[in-house]
Amino acid sequence: MSIESELREELTTAMKAKDRQRLDVIRSVQSEVSAAKTAPGFSGDVDDELFLKVIGTYVKRVGKARDEYAEMGEVAETRLAQADFELAYLQRWLPKTLGEDETKALVESTIAELGVDDAKQAGRVIGTVMKSGAELDGGLVNRLVREALGE
Repeated sequence: MSIESELREELTTAMKAKDRQRLDVIRSVQSEVSAAKTAPGFSGDVDDELFLKVIGTYVKRVGKARDEYAEMGEVAETRLAQADFELAYLQRWLPKTLGEDETKALVESTIAELGVDDAKQAGRVIGTVMKSGAELDGGLVNRLVREALGE
């Protein structure tokens, strides 16, 4: 079953159950997909790849907002709870990324393979690691490479 049809079924179920949180998340994702489809330069198909890209972008944005809500304290508790719900709800559609330990091992093996010992070549290492084919968090890779090269 495609992500689009799953979301459509989830929307129907949430409407029948009057589940406001799920309704808001699903409608937000559908709105983001509509915006992506009508964006200048979009000429692809509306498939799972588009939905994964949109959901990934949405999760990153909500994650950043969640961090800001956490810093605000009690004032933003309801928004923080909504952001936590959205992040947890959408995780099932995102590809599983490698954890920090696996990513660190990949970074260290790439550094050894390339023979890099200078922080000026961090970009080369990051590029090689990101092209490895594994699902990786770019920010984590960047941080681990810079730590390993002593920057």
